[in-house]
Amino acid sequence: MIVWLTTFAFSIASALLPFLPIEIYILGAGATTVASPAEALWLGIAAGAGATVGKVVWYEAARLGVDSAWAQRKLSSPKVRDGYQRWVDRTHGRPWYAAGVMFLAASAGIPPLLVMSAVGGILKMSMWVFLPTVFLGRTLRFTLLFLGVDFAIH
Repeated sequence: MIVWLTTFAFSIASALLPFLPIEIYILGAGATTVASPAEALWLGIAAGAGATVGKVVWYEAARLGVDSAWAQRKLSSPKVRDGYQRWVDRTHGRPWYAAGVMFLAASAGIPPLLVMSAVGGILKMSMWVFLPTVFLGRTLRFTLLFLGVDFAIH
């Protein structure tokens, strides 16, 4: 239980602070604690849940910040406004497109999830799309990493 809670907590910190890579933690924790595929799955869920909590912070900061005077001044620039409008046009009314891009970012890291979490907030992506796609993508990524470490050692 301690490893599960530590994984969850470190994953939150890693999601908030990009200089704390969860992948390095997973290598160490996986090498010392994972004894079965079921354990890898539970630790992957802990890491996925923690990462989702951390990315919600970035999402909410961007969602609330887009209406600030500073952001509105930035959006007054034609180049920035055009880029923003392109993303709004691509995602508005197309939750599957937005979910697909977010899932790709969460599972493969392309584009980076930190950036996409902020973009999701700026575009006011539905939280009901954001949460499950980030959680599932991150859980898949981290479970596969834990399983890979387990496979490499045993």
